[in-house]
This record gives sequence, structure tokens and C-alpha cells, in this order.
Amino acid sequence: MDRPAPVPGDGFVAVTLTAAPITPLDVLCASGTSYFGAPAVPYVPGVQGVGTLDDGTPVWFPTDAGMRPGDGSMAERVVVPAADVVALPEGVDPKLVAALGLSAVAAWKALTWRGELLAGEQVLVLGGGGIVGQAALQIARLHGARRVVAACRSAAAQERARRLGADAVVPLGDGDDVAGLAARLKEALDGPADLVLDPLFGVPAAAALKTLTPHGRLVNLGSSAGETAPFDSATLRSGSLRVLGYTNNELSAAEKGATIRLIADHALAGRLTVDHQEIPLAEAPQAWSSQADGRATRRIVLVP
Repeated sequence: MDRPAPVPGDGFVAVTLTAAPITPLDVLCASGTSYFGAPAVPYVPGVQGVGTLDDGTPVWFPTDAGMRPGDGSMAERVVVPAADVVALPEGVDPKLVAALGLSAVAAWKALTWRGELLAGEQVLVLGGGGIVGQAALQIARLHGARRVVAACRSAAAQERARRLGADAVVPLGDGDDVAGLAARLKEALDGPADLVLDPLFGVPAAAALKTLTPHGRLVNLGSSAGETAPFDSATLRSGSLRVLGYTNNELSAAEKGATIRLIADHALAGRLTVDHQEIPLAEAPQAWSSQADGRATRRIVLVP
């Protein structure tokens, strides 16, 4: 679709797009199934992107597309508040930064801020083959976790988790029950887990709770395995466990920006990556359908 080139007003800057990821949040916002409700249409989707300012400065930027009126990142030219853009280090791969983006921010802050990860702790990452999970495996290690265990569904996801340094990988299946999965997780762990990162909820979250050490923490930031989880009171109370929720929406623009800069620095140094594929912006409809119907096996990044 052709749209007039946006013109920045006071306090805004124009960004020439280099890369824009298609994320589950984009699909939720566009479909009206997120907790933001149905978006004002028509609009250009895309809650984040990477591009260059008119002076050539490489930047990452967020948008409110699908959450508030206005266009998002999936266009050749984007206008965003100047205060929201984050200057990136020279030489960093813009497609990789786009692929990491807010998913890596969520993994970083859920582990370090909400989950209070300490060096020497053992971390269990549910959904370890997804984008958040892939980032979490590496971020936990960067922050001194002594052991990181992943739980993944597909064979490809399990292989990704191993490649990214998981000490052990536990397969997840449709027929899993809480007791059986908890037993498999405990077998893979070296003693109780201190912290669980959970983008899945459902049975995996309930099973992971049973692996936690007393006063252990489970941080939930998604529900792809179920909107509810069969927790039992005895498990929670006997270990004085903490179940914590996390959302990027609680972060200020400054907090997001500072975390993106850390992520970009680690990406530039080769310490942080995620599996992604580049798709031309002209093929966005097909790429969107692939993400929306679950056929995408890697983070899709649109490029001009």
C-alpha cells in the first residue's frame, strides 16, 4: 500500500527503515485480541524497528502501533518521537538488533529486575527455543548463572537451545501432565532451580513450580501454552514460592532505551544472538501470514 511520506512535527524525527521485525505482539495488536483492544484502522503495524536518522545515525525505535492511533515501523519511512529513539553502536547488525528488540528487553528485565537473578543461581527457561527463550538462555549466562536448562517443544527449538549453550534440554509435548513433566525437569536440573523464566504458562509453568528451591521465583511473561495454569496451594506455600508477572509496558522509555543499548553492545561483541530471517518489505503480507498462523520458525525481519 502506498501512503504519503510522513513529515515530522515538533519533537519528532523521521527514520529511514533498515529492519522491522514481525512479532507476536504485532499480530495480537492488529487482530484486536491484545489487552489494548481493537486498533484504530487503517494503520501501518510494527511496534519497533531499526533505521537511520537523516544524518546517518543508526537507531532503534519503538512505536505504539495497534495500541494507540498512529502508524508503526513496517514502512520505508517512519516518524517517531525524538525522545524515544536509541542510538546504536556503529557496526552492529541492524537486522540482529531488530530481531532481538523488545523480546530481548523482556528476557533481560524479567530475569534481572523482576526475577532478581544472582550470579551462581540455576535458571530454568521454558520455551527456550523461542525468541524470548533464546535471549534468556544467553542473558542468564551473561549475568553469572551457574547452570541454564531449557524446555522446548520442537526438535528444531531444542537444537537451537543446545547451540546457544543450554546445559540440558527437556522436550515439551502436547500430552504432558504436571507430575510427569516436573519429574523430567528435575532430572535435567542439578538440584532445585532458583529462577524460572516462563513465557508459556499452562502445564509447563505448574510443572516448573515444583522444581523451585524454597523462596524460588517464577516470572511469567506470556501464555502460549495456556491462559490458566493448574497450580496447587501446597506447592506454593510449602516452598514460600513467588510467582511474578512481567510486562515491558511497565518500563519507562529511558529504561527500554538503556536495555536496548546493552543488548546492542552484546550483539556487536558476539555474545547475544537469535535465529532470524530477512524478508523484503514488499513481501510483508506473506510474511505476516506466516507469523500469524504459526508457520514461522524464526523471527521474521522485514527489510526494504
